[in-house]
Amino acid sequence: MAGPTTAERGERQQESSGPPLGRRVRRVVRRRLRTIIILAIALVFLGTAGLWTLYGSSWTRVEHVSVSGTRVLTPTQVLDAAEVPVGAPLISVDTDAIASRLRRKLPRIDTVDVVRSWPHGIGLKVVERTPVLLVQKGGNFVEVDEEGVRFATVSRAPKDVPGLELNVSRSGSAAASLRRFGEDRLVREAVTVARSLPAAVAHETRSVKVRSYDAISLELNDGRTVDWGSGERGALKARALTALMKAAANARHFDVSVPTAPASSGS
Repeated sequence: MAGPTTAERGERQQESSGPPLGRRVRRVVRRRLRTIIILAIALVFLGTAGLWTLYGSSWTRVEHVSVSGTRVLTPTQVLDAAEVPVGAPLISVDTDAIASRLRRKLPRIDTVDVVRSWPHGIGLKVVERTPVLLVQKGGNFVEVDEEGVRFATVSRAPKDVPGLELNVSRSGSAAASLRRFGEDRLVREAVTVARSLPAAVAHETRSVKVRSYDAISLELNDGRTVDWGSGERGALKARALTALMKAAANARHFDVSVPTAPASSGS
């Protein structure tokens, strides 16, 4: 009896070695496609569930608003001005709009950080402006901060904040200074002087007087006076004034407008 032919032996070897390569590839592709479809469906489901949680669920809605950092303002004033939409989805709250609204309605606020506190809160972290000078206006006082911003009017002067007196003449060299720099610039120059004062002197300063850009002087609580000059070279003037007050403790007037040649007079 004759044995199997070469063709028959090839077919038997192919059958024993498994399905053809093309068929195996198609199976692998189908498995991967099923996996991709399942993953895509899962992602769509998770995304839909996530959107519903953020926008439609009561789990992440604004329920409370906290305020921190206030000193003169009250938390109630900040809350009223912020107008945070309680009950709205937390994700949809416009934090930039709230911050802008607070700075516009409450000029006393220097900076404010509006933060989401998941899952139900909004936090308002406020930094108020600090007055460094006061401008008397009738029976009230306008507070001026370290940037020269006039941010609030109060009926009672804050303790240890010196007054600002603009005694600028409308004629002569003082008038030229006013025309050149403008009143706002002179106010900022006075602020620069106030910020440069030694702590002990700042505590005792009653008023900062401006006659022109380079003619700024101080009046202390005990009646002593200081010629400061312009706001330039403030640190050097502060050191000179501190040394001069120690060396001439009984003097009534000090001049540090030229800090390399300070002088004192009176006793």
